Amino acid sequence: MDFRTRQATNKRTTVGLLIAMAVLMWLVVYAALTYFGASTVGIVPIAVAIALISVWGSYYGSDKLVLKMTGAKLIQESDNPKLFNLIHEVIIASGLPMPKVAIVIDDAPNAFATGRDPQHALIAFTTGILDAMDRDQLQGVIAHEMAHVANRDTLVSAVAASTAGAIAILSDILARMMWFGGGRGRDRNSNPIALVFSLVILVLAPVAAILLKSAISRKRESLADATAVAFTRNPAGLRSALEVLARDSTVVHQRSTAVAHIWIESPLDASAASRLFSTHPPIAERIAVLKAMESLG
Repeated sequence: MDFRTRQATNKRTTVGLLIAMAVLMWLVVYAALTYFGASTVGIVPIAVAIALISVWGSYYGSDKLVLKMTGAKLIQESDNPKLFNLIHEVIIASGLPMPKVAIVIDDAPNAFATGRDPQHALIAFTTGILDAMDRDQLQGVIAHEMAHVANRDTLVSAVAASTAGAIAILSDILARMMWFGGGRGRDRNSNPIALVFSLVILVLAPVAAILLKSAISRKRESLADATAVAFTRNPAGLRSALEVLARDSTVVHQRSTAVAHIWIESPLDASAASRLFSTHPPIAERIAVLKAMESLG
């Protein structure tokens, strides 16, 4: 595929995954009503409200929150004119407003973008990535991060996290209700098949929600790669940058699971979780896709 086709494919897949999360939420509600009856209706808005407050509060202050969590420090153009020149090039190509720029003092090469919208965007780079990459490679990285801004990936992540959080909270409350007994599950007149089906949904829904959220994150990374090529028309730059990351074994100090998804390369140990739970596609796969784009000219 060329970058336009890959962009369209990743966008459609993201929409499909978000719809799947919405369907999963409704299945949990159905299971709750089937197993416990109408008495559980009031729990649903409570779970949704808790998830919305926790996630969307972070969403609106994402740039400030991530600065604190990663130790990134804002810089001005006079602090690194070469870096800002490259950012201006991508800004002109993308038509996006100038983001805030920050540096993370860390030898591991990595970068991230955040912010609730293009007007509140922040992109950050480790000192390691600035030292390790040449001009074309760094331009590819900047384009990738600005692609996250253009594609509103912080918003998409917030929607996915809100839905997954609501499912987890609702399932947890209902699991506690099951533990202490009661509800329609004890009614002899209830359909036993429906009760078993509801019980399976309530047990497996939180895991399914995490899997869907991870899949959405992976698709947004792939979309950012394709969008970066649309900005620079140079897949070789980003491909070469990813090869540098693949060869480097150092990991950023701030590798919390709360911010792992925002880095261009996941700082989490690949052996700690299966590919299904990973927030990023395998870096070798991303490189292969970019090489295929190069071959298309």
